[in-house]
This record gives sequence, C-alpha cells and structure tokens, in this order.
Amino acid sequence: MTTMNVSLPDSLRRFVEDEVSRRGFSSSSEYLRELIRREQERIHLREEILAGAQSVQEGPFDGGFFDELRRRVAPNSR
Repeated sequence: MTTMNVSLPDSLRRFVEDEVSRRGFSSSSEYLRELIRREQERIHLREEILAGAQSVQEGPFDGGFFDELRRRVAPNSR
C-alpha cells in the first residue's frame, strides 16, 4: 500500500477526526478509504443508470415484467 499525504484546513481535520471517533473507524486513513470506495460505487451506479436510460426498451413494463425482475433478484434465485 502506498502513502498519500493530504493537506486539510483545521476545520476539515477536526471533522474527519470527529467522524473517525463517532463512526468507529480505527484511523483517518480507514475513514477516507471508505469515503473513496463509496464515491467509486456512486460513480458506477450513475454510469449504470445513464446506460439504462439510453438503452432501447425491449418490451412492455407491465406487472409481468416486474414479477420476473423480482424473481431474478430474489436472494434464493441465485
């Protein structure tokens, strides 16, 4: 793992320290890694939503469509 130094104004440093303590992280590095992972997930989800919005509709979105979708994503169907 490599090291990256980040300069923060005192107000942001205090915020990070408070969040580390409040949320039970072991270090500010752990907290920042979690924030970065969440941002990666948010970007990926946004890309998926945009791709879906640009895709061609392949049939009616009726009750049957949503029943099948629920069946496919149900935990016991995997």
